[in-house]
Amino acid sequence: MKKIILLFFLFLAVSSSFEATAQKDPKAKILLDAMSQKFQAMNGFTASFDFTFQDQTGSSDRQTGEIAVKGEQYRLKLPEQEIYNDSKTVWTFIQTEDYKEVTINDASQMEGELTPSNIYRMYESGYNYKLLGEKQFQGKTAQLVELTAIKSGAPFEKVTLRIEKTTNNLLGWEMYDGQGGVFSYAFTNLKTNVNLSANYFSFDVKQHPGIEVIDLR
Repeated sequence: MKKIILLFFLFLAVSSSFEATAQKDPKAKILLDAMSQKFQAMNGFTASFDFTFQDQTGSSDRQTGEIAVKGEQYRLKLPEQEIYNDSKTVWTFIQTEDYKEVTINDASQMEGELTPSNIYRMYESGYNYKLLGEKQFQGKTAQLVELTAIKSGAPFEKVTLRIEKTTNNLLGWEMYDGQGGVFSYAFTNLKTNVNLSANYFSFDVKQHPGIEVIDLR
């Protein structure tokens, strides 16, 4: 479960990356801009996603989840855990057979981190990028764009985005931590321009009697 969260909360610090000799490829920027502008203009989108982590020994772990995004708001569903962000407050809700717990933070505490609501803009600073070519992915033609961190010390030194050629949808991506670990993600059942209410991104403590509340605001 913790590895899934790395997608959104450790895939950050775009200002701390390793020195790269690659430059910003104009062809890649056109593609990245088109993808970013499309998703930022949407009313919202939902998707399921598959996550796989493989370490340097070749061992792997696979999980699944669901995501909904509207502007700066998002809701992320993981096994035994959900994260709600209404752009002002973040609730991390954990529910098992034995207990229920919610941790509450100000959304401002997450500034500088890559989250589901800004993943489509992460290339804008801290990375060089280049277009690698095309590859079939999920039965679709995907254009591969490689992002390379500019400075040393990043949690992930390289990211490869898979962008559908005909729609500019982001289909999936791979992140390399520089120590042999590879984090792979793929969107499935992507639905765009979904009408999502503001309440969908807020967590109501009153609907969960007996829940332990950890308020860190």
